[in-house]
Amino acid sequence: MDDKTATSDDILYELKAGIGKVTFNRPQARNAFTFAMYERLAEICEEANKDHSIKVLVFQGAGDKAFASGTDINQFRAFTTPQHALDYEERIDRVLTQLEQCRVPTIAAINGACTGGGGGIAACCDLRIGTKSTRMGFPIARTLGNCLSMSNISRLTALIGPARVKDIIFTARLVGAEEAASVGLLTEVVEDIPALHARVDELATLIAGNAPLTLNATKQALARLQRRLTREEGRDLILMCYMSKDFREGLDAFLSKRPPQWQGE
Repeated sequence: MDDKTATSDDILYELKAGIGKVTFNRPQARNAFTFAMYERLAEICEEANKDHSIKVLVFQGAGDKAFASGTDINQFRAFTTPQHALDYEERIDRVLTQLEQCRVPTIAAINGACTGGGGGIAACCDLRIGTKSTRMGFPIARTLGNCLSMSNISRLTALIGPARVKDIIFTARLVGAEEAASVGLLTEVVEDIPALHARVDELATLIAGNAPLTLNATKQALARLQRRLTREEGRDLILMCYMSKDFREGLDAFLSKRPPQWQGE
């Protein structure tokens, strides 16, 4: 699958005073991710692992509509074989694991929609600050009919518990900011975008001044507490969904802007 679908401006990155700011910069597409953007995200995390002048990473979406709305649906057009589906989930697992295991604390500054892959990115961050307009969810049961990987299910379950994971995915609803904060999807909620930027800057500066080894040890200790099933243990579920007639129907319906007709096969 082609990685040459993003321009150098699709993800903006700047480093100042030890704080790296990463901006998902496709506001015209609600900051939906191309495969190249996922790879760039992994590169930034790897850079933070090597460069000890970087103390904190902040992730945010350009514009006022979305943090990130998941993978760009057009990226799925090339899915024709089981290997395409497995390769896609391998890529997402690899990138999100790099984000989750990044040496430095990570903060997601979330305004507007945070859905699908965007929700996966947010769940990997250590802290998630939202605004009153933040909406989070994984509406795949309503849109494409695909499924989350074992790693993403594990992350979500660790954050909010199995009952709420079922609720959010089964209903395909987007969770508002207050509910998201009450269940652990958000760490904190502020009024609006200016307040979001101010609070995240304040928080990043505070954390950047703290002992980096203490922060890293805490991240690693918490990671060790969470047993993760391997990607191979979920291959059958990935293939069941991505190779189904329903997935092709969901993809066609989404691109045609019509309701999908699910058949369960």
